[in-house]
Amino acid sequence: MSSAGASGEAGARTVLFAEVPAFYAAVERMDDPDLAERPVIVGGDPRKGGRVQSASAEAVAAGVVEGMPILEALERCPRARAVRTHMRRYREVAAQLRSCLREGVERLEPAGLEGAFLDATELVGSGAAKQEAAAGEGEAEPVASPELLAESLRRRVGEGLGLPLRVGIASVKFLAKLAAEEAGEGGLVRVLPGCELSFLGPLAVARLPGVGPKTEATLRELGVEQVAGILSLEPARLEECLGNHGLRIRDYARGIDDSSVRAVRHPKSLGQEHTFDEAQVDTQLMEDCLGRLARSAESALDRQGLRALRVAVKVRYGDQEVATRSRTLAQPVAGAAEIAAVASRLLRRTHAGVRPIRSLGLTLSQLAPRGELGPQLELFDGS
Repeated sequence: MSSAGASGEAGARTVLFAEVPAFYAAVERMDDPDLAERPVIVGGDPRKGGRVQSASAEAVAAGVVEGMPILEALERCPRARAVRTHMRRYREVAAQLRSCLREGVERLEPAGLEGAFLDATELVGSGAAKQEAAAGEGEAEPVASPELLAESLRRRVGEGLGLPLRVGIASVKFLAKLAAEEAGEGGLVRVLPGCELSFLGPLAVARLPGVGPKTEATLRELGVEQVAGILSLEPARLEECLGNHGLRIRDYARGIDDSSVRAVRHPKSLGQEHTFDEAQVDTQLMEDCLGRLARSAESALDRQGLRALRVAVKVRYGDQEVATRSRTLAQPVAGAAEIAAVASRLLRRTHAGVRPIRSLGLTLSQLAPRGELGPQLELFDGS
């Protein structure tokens, strides 16, 4: 863990950016231990001109970059294993990742599949208030710090999902994201309020939001390659060359950004899927699988204080045909036994036991905090 600067300022926001670096490659490594000791490249079919979508740190160090043809990437990193993209799996893990991150704070804004912005301002503020109140009574009260929150998130994601998590902490969103990038594969960097300029100054201008190839080229013509150089230019000169966009970039160079964390209260759905080693016709094995998925769903609902009104079961037959059966309930559910009972009835509405099934999925939707879901008419959907 490292910090840029040594002191903070009262009243500043506390924003965290948490992400799994090289997310697709990290998920592939999590699913296949044989990839742990090899560089990993994820992308399309190399025989059809497939390009790199994600690459592990070792492959990046060898010169592999996103968007590069897979064949060229393998030439640069011959030891790498090329893996086809599995978007369904990445979305499933992304939902689990967001569930882990939501345990820390309520205000979360997803940022792609691999991470999210989290607003911890109220958490830190309330901790300080508690300490001040306790001090008046002669008692010590621990203060919730963003560093402790970040470490708990890293530990939770590492132990629960087996994925590395890097976290950046700052007073604004784009700074938190830059701090996370500086944290490496699974580290933590905090930019303390008042230390934004010292953190940003040495960075390449292309690291700032809104600085694409054209803007970077214009700044280079002005003799600017690092962020600190932007502040050496007169604002009028920046506006002359880049218009209002130049003034906005100058604000970024000073660490100023008024965009807030656009919190999503809770996920719209929770789902998991299990793929059998071989296509199955054993209905008891499928029931056991649904029971495990239901227990996992119960844990996810409990962590977030949610209940679900809709349960869906998806089966993928051995011939790859997919069937989904779902039901909207009269009363919300949150317990594993209730969820498993509904899922079992839905499974019996498929050809389970007759046609071999390759994978089985369970999805809960129409989610809401406990107490907000009232009774409604029971509906059925056999889609």
